[in-house]
Amino acid sequence: MEMIDLKKLITFKPDKPFREMLSDKPEMRIALMCLEKGQRIEPHKAPMRLLMYCVEGRGIFTVGDEEVEASGGQCILCDPNVPHGFRAEDDRLVVMAVVTPAD
Repeated sequence: MEMIDLKKLITFKPDKPFREMLSDKPEMRIALMCLEKGQRIEPHKAPMRLLMYCVEGRGIFTVGDEEVEASGGQCILCDPNVPHGFRAEDDRLVVMAVVTPAD
């Protein structure tokens, strides 16, 4: 069994988003991203299924042509090869991304 304490891993950098790979296995990858107000992860595509879990803060999430605001405790799902990204606007933002194979 593995246990990850996200609260202990949250780190912010003033000049760019902080990124840390928490697990990197073929069947599932987990990444933690911490953004200061005004920072962003530009929309990009990946050939996998993705769950973006807003751990804390509030941000704007982009999936395809849609944008949605999400805050702590909410999840955004994305299908393979659909552009996705997020930005911290008025608050710090902490996101855990869980990526699994498309099939």
